[in-house]
Amino acid sequence: MPNTAVLVPVKAFSHAKARLAPVLDAAARAALARHMAETVLAAAHHLPVTVACDDEEVASWAKAAGAAVAWTPGLGLNGAVAAGVDALADAGATRVVISHADLPHARDLTVVDGEGVVAVPDRHDDGTNVLCVPSGTGFRFAYGPHSFERHRAEADRLGLPFTVLRPADLTWDVDVPADLETP
Repeated sequence: MPNTAVLVPVKAFSHAKARLAPVLDAAARAALARHMAETVLAAAHHLPVTVACDDEEVASWAKAAGAAVAWTPGLGLNGAVAAGVDALADAGATRVVISHADLPHARDLTVVDGEGVVAVPDRHDDGTNVLCVPSGTGFRFAYGPHSFERHRAEADRLGLPFTVLRPADLTWDVDVPADLETP
């Protein structure tokens, strides 16, 4: 995967996974978010990783883990990802693998490669857990509910091939209490 970099947007650990509040207290949610993010960074293997964030604790954690930091205050998820992809393109990356940080079973992000846009949906085919895009195409990110179909439509708009991969370790994300059950 020459000239490929990984971008992981990471929310402040202290504010992460609020929908898990019915089953985990704030400290447990923060610890879980940090653990899952560590798992995702390790799954990048040899690829350079940049963490997009707007939190000093996350930035310090990312640097200590060997990742670069894209400081993206006030941009929201889609804006932070776009800014991070642009920064990586400016640094020479021709492809960027964007991975959410809440993939507790992530083992290998390097499998998300191919021509055009490569997407790994969540196990419900609703969200987009991992997305690999060519940089410099003006790809518009549309995370949130139904993002998988919006990302497919964006690839179509740009005339880019769209490949779907479903490796089990990358389709399981954690958003709600039921997601804490082991597959």
